Amino acid sequence: MTTSQPKVNFVEILKRPACFFGLGFGSGLAPFAPGTFGTLAALPIYWLMKDLTVAIYLTITIVAFIVGIWICQQSADWLGKEDPSAVVWDEIVGYLVTMIAAPTGWQWMLAGFFLFRFFDILKPWPISWADKKLHGGLGIMVDDVIAGLFSLIFIHGLYLYMN
Repeated sequence: MTTSQPKVNFVEILKRPACFFGLGFGSGLAPFAPGTFGTLAALPIYWLMKDLTVAIYLTITIVAFIVGIWICQQSADWLGKEDPSAVVWDEIVGYLVTMIAAPTGWQWMLAGFFLFRFFDILKPWPISWADKKLHGGLGIMVDDVIAGLFSLIFIHGLYLYMN
């Protein structure tokens, strides 16, 4: 018995709160480059969080990661795929990791965006290892968090180099 593919549109994800978050508030429905659109969805979230203390920012980001494991698993199950490209909560959290204690200003937000997309797309080791070896909601989340950590290191290194 084959199961039919779910009807994937904004109205349908609104009926499923986990999928609404998992598909990045609808950004994962983009017809091309959903990961990039998911990262774009992270920009206003970061903007709202940027003035928080590092401790509160980290707490929110860690909670978003932990809850994201479940969110991504629920979304993947609904879509019937192992790691569907429409699931972009991992990109949102990866970008938030990138921007931990980042310098302020739109230039740094943009730099973080491009650095994160670069590492998320290129997937150097150990990002590629995590992408291939880890599965389920944890696997969906971890490779983007590692890409975020790479980007975090680069953005802080770039800031130190420039100052």
